[in-house]
Amino acid sequence: MALSRSARLGALATAALSFCLIAAAPAPHPGSDGVGDPYFPQLGNGGFDVRHYGLDVAYDPDTDRLDGRTTITARATQNLSSFDLDLQKLTVTRIEVNGRRAEFTREGDEIRITPREALGKNKNFTVTVTYGGVPEPLSGPIVFGSDYGWMKTTDGVFVACEPNAASTWFPSSDHPSDKAAFDIRIKAPKGLTGVSNGRLVGTYDKGGQTVAHWRETEPMATYLATATIGRFDVKKGTTPGGTPIYVAIDPVLENSNNVDVYGVTAEVTDYWSKVFGPYPFEETGAIVDDMPQAGFSLETQTKPVYSAIRSESTIAHELAHQWFGDSVSVEKWNHIWLNEGFATYSQWLWSEHKGTQTAHDAFLAGYNSRPADSAFWQIVVGDPQRDTMFASAVYQRGAMTLQVLRERIGDKDFFALLKAWTKQHRNGNVTTADFVRLAEKISGEQLDELFDTWLFTKGKPALPSR
Repeated sequence: MALSRSARLGALATAALSFCLIAAAPAPHPGSDGVGDPYFPQLGNGGFDVRHYGLDVAYDPDTDRLDGRTTITARATQNLSSFDLDLQKLTVTRIEVNGRRAEFTREGDEIRITPREALGKNKNFTVTVTYGGVPEPLSGPIVFGSDYGWMKTTDGVFVACEPNAASTWFPSSDHPSDKAAFDIRIKAPKGLTGVSNGRLVGTYDKGGQTVAHWRETEPMATYLATATIGRFDVKKGTTPGGTPIYVAIDPVLENSNNVDVYGVTAEVTDYWSKVFGPYPFEETGAIVDDMPQAGFSLETQTKPVYSAIRSESTIAHELAHQWFGDSVSVEKWNHIWLNEGFATYSQWLWSEHKGTQTAHDAFLAGYNSRPADSAFWQIVVGDPQRDTMFASAVYQRGAMTLQVLRERIGDKDFFALLKAWTKQHRNGNVTTADFVRLAEKISGEQLDELFDTWLFTKGKPALPSR
């Protein structure tokens, strides 16, 4: 078919315009190797938003070797020529982007991946990483001087990764600001149970191995993922309030401490659902392992992990985190008091509920037990610094701040604030400034001075007048 002269001129103009539009489109650039967290600058990655992790991990307790295949579904937030993932120590053998083999380089804990074709802004893509090796736990001053991450036990592994150890066992954007849904498949020798987050989709045997498939449909921060493996006695059911519950306890611990972990977990879950708003996930529970080297517990999403049978108060703390830390997560790690101060205050609320001690008396006991020259009062709770981000002041002075706030604005506004906070920011990320704004909005009071004094000023504050 031939074109007339006017048609040819029109076609040329259209082509020229199209060329200009293409030329004006932003060129693809590498994604950043971190999200700019002041405590962990290279944690997380820029240029994309993870939507889903598909983890397939096979663990051999005899050699401590982990073989994994992780498929990440993400959305590009810019035109990407390349992007990073976090992975510590383990060896990568193959990476595919959108089903095609991709080039990659490695520098420290950062993997730089270059797909065959640039990824367009707002486009979804998948990256599959095949890897393996012996995961190494992290150590140092951050977590009470304890090892944390992937920790070998006598019959398997105890996995508790706050704040930066998820990338010791799977490639990820390892920062709480990039939450995603998870499917986790754990392959381990028959006789061992692999326990993870969310609901158990199913189990099946394959040779001498058993595969357990867990699914967490609600967004989850990477540090809250677990794949704890061992011999466990499992009890399942529903709480009196109707929430499904799954509790796994190492049988060597069954009769220690005289704490009914299943019963307390059910009771606490239902009570916090009344105080803080509806339980934010599909299932509640606990994983209780025999891991004396880990002197801590962690609020892994839907099923806190405990390194021994812990007290009723500790269970109340870790379950409060399901709202404060898991569902409502920090935007950066310097806001950690929003997790730990709230969970510690929840322990005071639990004692108040059980009639053993009021929150006011718990506040006074903590306040009066520490003299003005104690190092406790020198931690800036609102920005405690990386190596002291889990210092006792973050927990206790953070809780004190909430009690001072409660006495300032009154119970009605205070408990309305807690419910509004968990509802408005469910599945989201928050800062201290967000909490201050909401507290001022609900109370109708100016509260800057209160928060500045208790969160950001060194020294022992004067007791507020009642």
